[in-house]
Amino acid sequence: MNLKELWQGDENQSIKGWDFSHIKDRWYEEVLPFDYKKIVMKYLKKDMTLLDMGTGGGEFLLSLNHPHQNTYATEGYKPNYDYCLEQLQPLGITVKYIDKSGVIPFDDATFDIIINKHSNYNIKEVKRVLKKGGLFITQQIGCYNNRELSQVFIEGFELPDKHKHLNIQSSRFIEEEFKILECDEYFPEIRFYDIGALVFFCKIIVWEFPGFSVNKYYNKLRKLHSICQRNGYITSKEHRFLLVCKSK
Repeated sequence: MNLKELWQGDENQSIKGWDFSHIKDRWYEEVLPFDYKKIVMKYLKKDMTLLDMGTGGGEFLLSLNHPHQNTYATEGYKPNYDYCLEQLQPLGITVKYIDKSGVIPFDDATFDIIINKHSNYNIKEVKRVLKKGGLFITQQIGCYNNRELSQVFIEGFELPDKHKHLNIQSSRFIEEEFKILECDEYFPEIRFYDIGALVFFCKIIVWEFPGFSVNKYYNKLRKLHSICQRNGYITSKEHRFLLVCKSK
């Protein structure tokens, strides 16, 4: 099997939710200095009405073991939404589709706490569906995420969503009369130990690598393969920030 066929095997792997087990031990993500789950659990109480925005496949949400009758989720990626209907709704968790408008499909003042890991949000909508004194906890992917890799594949690359970093986002929440309880920002290293693992990653993260395919970028992948053989891995920097906000 040649390199192209090998990489196309990784490219054609299917995925449900955000399951990266296919490349287990083939990549590395530096551990963040803040723990999103621990922070969520610090504030989450059993009697709270909880919304998980952009729940993915619901894996993280289920790990919280929150009472299902108090648990709600939104998802905007159709394959994941369909998967959540199969996996979460039979448990009594309400799942609703959220489109790119950012309108949260629930009534005003519905939730005690909203959590959001790596999904888009509209601050005014978050405020609308939160109860007074409600909490919004989010870990976000910042605008500098994987900039090095994007520059390899995208000619004339420009930073997307330049407003997506901690200073601007915290200021916007303050403008909407939220109180910032906690915040942090970090740029963890990411490594891929073979190019097939990188291919799998790029194919899934379509918003960072639009139109990606092995055929389209084969020559560039070959160059990265040479670097990987020489150094043992391909590296990049991610961008993460955390906010815990309280509605006044």
